[in-house]
Amino acid sequence: MSDERKAVLVVGAGDATGGAIARRFAREGLIACVTRRSLDKVAPLVERIRADGGQAHGYGSDARNEDEVVALVQRIEREVAPIEVAVFNIGANVRFAIAETTERVYRKVWEMGALAGFLMGREVARAMLPRGRGTILFTGATASVRGSAGFAAFAGAKHALRALAQSMARELGPQGIHVAHIVIDGAIDTQFIAQNFPERYALRAEGGILEPEAIAESYWQLHRQPRSAWTHELDLRPWMETW
Repeated sequence: MSDERKAVLVVGAGDATGGAIARRFAREGLIACVTRRSLDKVAPLVERIRADGGQAHGYGSDARNEDEVVALVQRIEREVAPIEVAVFNIGANVRFAIAETTERVYRKVWEMGALAGFLMGREVARAMLPRGRGTILFTGATASVRGSAGFAAFAGAKHALRALAQSMARELGPQGIHVAHIVIDGAIDTQFIAQNFPERYALRAEGGILEPEAIAESYWQLHRQPRSAWTHELDLRPWMETW
């Protein structure tokens, strides 16, 4: 394995933001290792990256399962390349009135949005620390910084993920690892938004919703920052989004 080979791990490589991030890093020569719970769901993304001239591998892995996350990171490090960048991009967005939020819903959202982020972050940190370099990026949301009616479970998980990112940045930054948290404050150009919020999606032509490719560009720029001026938290929103 050449020392020049480097991998980017994207946990939660969906059809929109996660896929765009994987494609952006693959264009720069990193080997995209993309994962979702079902391997079948990442197959089209892997094929697209390869068709565009990049290198990619897909994995089916439950990000909430410690043993599976440990095995995934070790497999990539052993069989593909050292993980230079890791991106946690699981959404876990649900909306329930507090009186209708079951213990199961709250726990499952926390597992997906917070516990899974910890497991990925810990394992890639273990791999990066001996090398003294690396980038770990966590995708946040408006709910990372303020709660809202109906979003108790989602906001709880996202607040926890933000605290994790802050703690990791303080610990790992002095050891050469850049940890950043990105607050996505606005609707993203996805089929979900198009189908469920048509009035918001209509603003797309005016640049009124976030384009996945534009988000991915910011992730790439975070990775490329010189260590003398690292950003920890970046918030992204369309120009017409109210704060």
